Formats: sequence, structure tokens, C-alpha cells
Amino acid sequence: MEKGRISALQMAILMYPTILATAILTLPATTAAYADRDMWLSPFWGSLAGFLAVYNAYKLNTLYRKETLIQYSQHIIGFIPGKVLGFFYIFYFLHNESLVVKQYGDFVAGIFLPETPMIVVNIAMVVVCGFAVRGGLETVARTAQIFIPVSFLLWIIVIILLIPELELTNMLPIMENGIMPSIKGAYILQSWFSLFIMVAFLLPFLKNHKKGLKWGMYSVTGVLFTMVITNLATLLIFGNMTSNFLYPVMDAARYVSLADFLQHIEALVMAIWVSGTFIKITVFYYVVVLGTAHWLKLSDYRPIVLPIGFLIAVFTVWTPGMQVVSQYFATTSIIYSVLFQTILPLLLLIVAVFRVPSKS
Repeated sequence: MEKGRISALQMAILMYPTILATAILTLPATTAAYADRDMWLSPFWGSLAGFLAVYNAYKLNTLYRKETLIQYSQHIIGFIPGKVLGFFYIFYFLHNESLVVKQYGDFVAGIFLPETPMIVVNIAMVVVCGFAVRGGLETVARTAQIFIPVSFLLWIIVIILLIPELELTNMLPIMENGIMPSIKGAYILQSWFSLFIMVAFLLPFLKNHKKGLKWGMYSVTGVLFTMVITNLATLLIFGNMTSNFLYPVMDAARYVSLADFLQHIEALVMAIWVSGTFIKITVFYYVVVLGTAHWLKLSDYRPIVLPIGFLIAVFTVWTPGMQVVSQYFATTSIIYSVLFQTILPLLLLIVAVFRVPSKS
């Protein structure tokens, strides 16, 4: 079905924005609400879920080398239970995709294009991502190879320009109330880190399977590093006020003023976010389309790219506003993600090791 092949490095690059794209804008505020001054420590604990997700996906792929999670779940727990589980996974990723598109539309239409209907912004992004999905996994991977290094460089530039505004005393005292606040903040972050279970849909298409685990771990480490620096930068600027901002990073960028010449660098943050969100939406879109094709046992996934795109657009209309979505990410989403991204894959792996490995 998917003839394209990608390298382990390309897989790592793909997963980097898939986790970070939406997290980098909103998570500092959400984490600060629970961890306060220790918000920069929370990613260290939350990243454990990411390392576990990569390990689970890799071990399952080792047993079922050419199959995705939707396919080998039927071998592990049986045809009917596997079909049911596969359906729920497809719906889960479809639901998450609609939330990501909703976040994108709300941010762009609310801050940069206030006169443009949000549905127009959403549909435009879904259509562009649909073209990328139809191009195949190699097309998506090569696009990420172009966008993500540039976005990472822009992120570094933003952080460097913020250095004069940083106040180190805002992070003191460290662990004033012990380790628990940072762990509470990590409880939310694990929802993003455990999304690395999506490598289960990319590992079958690696050119060198043996490098999958190593580069998956590198990708988790890259996300961890970025989250720590981003949380630390926002904390050192806003201090205890960080949790009061919806988009702390965007607000922090407004503080940049270099000799009254370089100011208002929100456009850089916008470029970072849009390019990363494009990759994230495309990867989710690809996983939903590929998973649906496998679930229906189709010979090609391209004919269902447009119908799935229509469903995504419809779901964004049904999705409530960002205040409700932010509350969902801080509450219900945590249980939702732990179940689908950590517990179920771990149970599949435990059952799989007691069965005869597939010869596929």
C-alpha cells in the first residue's frame, strides 16, 4: 500500500513537530498552573512516557515487522477484538486531528486573520495537508526535512533575543514545595510525550529498522530539550504570571526589543508554529488515512484521502472553542491519552511476547 521508504532520521524529524507544534504555545501556561516555578522540571518526568511509547512501538514492530498497530492488533488479540480496537484507534487519532486543526484555526483567525471565517482557515490547511498525504510518506518526510531545521533555527533566534529580558530570580526557590508540583505538571505533559506511539505507523516503512529505536529516543530527547528551554524562558520572563497567559510564548516574543530596531518578532513565532503545525496535521492525517485503509483492507489509501479530509473539517465545526479545548487537554484528555497511548500498547506488547511472533 505504501511504497515509500524513509530513514530513521526522517522519522525522528517527523515526530519532533508532531509532538511540539501545538504544545510549544499552550503547554507552558498549563504546566505552570500545576508546577508553578518548577514548570521547567516537568518535561523531565513527562518524557518518560515518550521513551516508553517508542520502546513499546519498536518492540511490537520487531515482532510484526511489516505491519502497523491497526494490523498486528488483530494477530495479537484476535480478529474481532482487533477490529474493534483498530476502529477506536482510528477514531482517537481522527478526534485528535480535529483538535489540532481547531487550535490552528483559532490561533491564526483569532490573532492574525480576525476578519476571516475560521472554517476557511481550517479547510485551507486540511486541503494543503491532503495534497501532502496523497504524495505519500516520502513526500511528507522530505517536506519536514526542509521545514523543521529552519523552524528550529528560528526558535533558537527567538530564545537568544529574549535573553536580555530573562530574570533568573523568577525560578527561585527551586522545589520550594518538594518534587510533587513538577510531577503534577508532568502528568499533563505525558499526554504529548506518549504521542510517540504514532511511530508504530512509521516503523514498518523504515529503510533500516535497527536504527528505529535509537532515532526514536533521539526525537524524544529533542522534544524534551525544547520543552525545558521554552518553559524556562517563559518562566524567567513572566514568573508566577505564566499560567495567566493563553499563549505565553507569543506574548514573550513581544518583549523583544533590540536597540529599538528589531521589535515585534511575533512573525517568527508564527512561522515556527505554522510550519510545525502543518507537519503535525499531515502526520495525523496520514495515520488516520493509512489506518483506515488497513482496517478496511484496501489496496490503496489515496482514494480515501478526500473523504477523511471532509470528516476532519466537519469535526472541527463540532469542536468547541479554545477555552473548552484547553480545559479538555488539562483534564479528560489525560485519561484518554494514557489509555490509548500507553496502557493499550503496553498490554498488546505483553500479550504479543507470549504468542508466536508473526512471520510478516
